[in-house]
Amino acid sequence: MNRLLVSAAHKSSGKTTVTLGLCAALTAQGTAVQPYKKGPDYIDPMWLARAAGRPCFNLDPHLMDDAALLRCFLQGLRGAELALVEGNKGLYDGLALDGSNSNAAVARKLGLPVLLVIDARGMTRGIAPLLLGYQAFERDIRIGGVVLNRVGGARHEAKLRAVIEHYTDVPVLGAVAEDERLALTERHLGLMPCAEVDDAQARAQAIGRIIGAQVDLGRVRELAASAGPLPIAATHASTPAPAGPAARRPDLRIGIARDRAFGFYYPDDLAALEAAGAELVTIDTLHDARLPALDGLFIGGGFPEACMAELQANTALRAALREAIVAGLPTYAECGGLMYLSRSITWQGRTARMVGAIPGDAVMHARPVGRGYVQLQETAAMPWDDGGAGTLRGHEFHHSSLENLDPGVAFAYRVQRGHGIDGQNDGVLVHKLLASYAHLRSGAGSRWAPRFVAYVREQRERRLAATASPAQAVPA
Repeated sequence: MNRLLVSAAHKSSGKTTVTLGLCAALTAQGTAVQPYKKGPDYIDPMWLARAAGRPCFNLDPHLMDDAALLRCFLQGLRGAELALVEGNKGLYDGLALDGSNSNAAVARKLGLPVLLVIDARGMTRGIAPLLLGYQAFERDIRIGGVVLNRVGGARHEAKLRAVIEHYTDVPVLGAVAEDERLALTERHLGLMPCAEVDDAQARAQAIGRIIGAQVDLGRVRELAASAGPLPIAATHASTPAPAGPAARRPDLRIGIARDRAFGFYYPDDLAALEAAGAELVTIDTLHDARLPALDGLFIGGGFPEACMAELQANTALRAALREAIVAGLPTYAECGGLMYLSRSITWQGRTARMVGAIPGDAVMHARPVGRGYVQLQETAAMPWDDGGAGTLRGHEFHHSSLENLDPGVAFAYRVQRGHGIDGQNDGVLVHKLLASYAHLRSGAGSRWAPRFVAYVREQRERRLAATASPAQAVPA
């Protein structure tokens, strides 16, 4: 498989814009591009998926072992011709001192040649030692090309190209001029999700045309084609085929909130829910007036604070959700979903009523409350089956806190790393609802998806048994 990693010397170098542009430009030429994002992220993958017309998968060496990393990579490849992985932060950045979960580590594990994006503002001759240092730091990482970004003009570009050609052997595959048309709207969690941008498809295509005109797409293809066999494939010969695990025939209906307010879902998690036997039924929290017939409910993260007036206005659905959860509908919520299911959201001096299933209030703050990777220890109150790892890893990124929480609530997790709800606990348990600030990855060891589906199935069977006539009831 032709493949490469688009990385950078440091964050905010423009690699997301370049990767988005490459996805759109190559797709426009008829290439089936499979996008990936390194590390925990929902918003960049939304844009990459929009540009490529294929779901974007997240590769996370901190949360995944080598087998899981390869499995996730292969899962997206069916029908693809070129795999494009966008890094996060800088090429050698990561949590571990030894670089074992850096972008370079992903390149090494998956045999990815690197296309390095350099923010060239204010640079001329100084770009040479930067590139030489990046080449020398880990010599088994192959930097196969560089894209100069935010170039100040033709004269600036010529100087940079001359320096790079004279001092290094790294080919320049493109030079992108400073251009306000390449800017994407940002807010407190990064880029604005494409679901909230009316002209997202047109924006992605326009960025593709701009990047495609300034980057040599033919040489990018050549770089991707230079990748050899997958280095870790030989040691994981039993890894499932790209199609993923065999799916169980759907026997449950699980609602999933997908609209402008909620959209933070990993495609492999959704596939894991379906493989466990769930039919996913989309719910629009902004416009639906009633709930469909459901066995369970999943509300992921998003920006409910940005839509809180509309969410409050949909009183019919809020009431239906509250009644269903109080009646025992098995429900799982992450971050934004937790906020929506609380009594209220307060942001920028305004307060809006929410579902009210959680006895607490979500309050937004100017700075992040919880940010980064988390490690959680399950408590005895955890209602799902014990097929999990006991200790779970995930991530969080929230500006809100849950305040005025009823002191009698139970928690599913003790926080070993991170903040969670109060610095010590996460995973509020109310009725048959589990709501946390942590985002889990089912394929990264938590197995939350099959565990949740099994819990939903168990609860449905109990309800059916309880409502059966005495003649039909199964003896205990």
